[in-house]
Amino acid sequence: MTARGVLRAPARTAAALGLTVAALAATAAPAGAAPQPMGQCTTTSGAVLAVDFSHWGGPIYRSCGTTPTTGYELLNQGGWRTTGTGHDGPAFICRIGYSGHQSGRQYPTPQQDDCVLTPPASAYWSYWHADPGQNTWTYSQLGAMLYKPKPGSVDLWIFGGTNIEGTKGRPAVAPDQLRAKNTKPTGGGRPVPRDTRTAAPLPPGVDTGPAPENPPPADPTAPPTPAPSRSVSAGPTTSKSVSPTPSAAPSATTGSPAVAAPGPKVVDAAPAADAAHDTGSWVPVVITGVLGLLIGAAAVFAAKRRRRTE
Repeated sequence: MTARGVLRAPARTAAALGLTVAALAATAAPAGAAPQPMGQCTTTSGAVLAVDFSHWGGPIYRSCGTTPTTGYELLNQGGWRTTGTGHDGPAFICRIGYSGHQSGRQYPTPQQDDCVLTPPASAYWSYWHADPGQNTWTYSQLGAMLYKPKPGSVDLWIFGGTNIEGTKGRPAVAPDQLRAKNTKPTGGGRPVPRDTRTAAPLPPGVDTGPAPENPPPADPTAPPTPAPSRSVSAGPTTSKSVSPTPSAAPSATTGSPAVAAPGPKVVDAAPAADAAHDTGSWVPVVITGVLGLLIGAAAVFAAKRRRRTE
């Protein structure tokens, strides 16, 4: 998918063919991403993956993967898994899940979206990038199977609505709140082999990199005070006012309850065991590709026939 499949008739056909090419290309030459502890991502190496589950009351999880790779592989490593649509196949990201969150449940749930047809523009996973050194988001113009995150960059997936230009529905967090700040790997972490990953978080004392930019935990001895309404940045050109609400999401690295903070809480997602997933049906993708080839061949045959009769 481009970040969003808001497509009219000719555009939808072209996009479907593009998804077919992307899916088949990814199958022919897959680019793997080895899951890493967050401390192994730096300002110039590795790529940070962030997924915002705040639509369902969860946090923003961030994790680290090696490069070179594709956005699709980054989103399907270290316990992350996706589901495509029946119409477009696995290339169109319809559901996302992390095995360390809600037992790997993927969102939206089947009750919220059956992922048979392309999701509506008001409720889908949009795809955003921030290259090294950039603190503004770029709305993805390439599908996840074709986009290759740069070392030191950040990928962000958020659920909601936007337009095809990406001028609406921009992320409420800045790239600098998610990216790695360390210039060298920290914590002594090593790539986690795919056949030895475990669902348990990293052992106590292992450095997982720079902490996300969230307020420190409140003093437990201080009396509770009402939380004021705060203004949260919604990108470089828009803003919205939200009231912070407590989050009960556990930390992926410490197991402690999340602290109430303005906007979604950012949690490091340690490499974990694979979550069960459904990649979606390849049948619609193959049928679309075959039909496209047949239509093209018919058009060429008709053109040659006209030239012969002229």
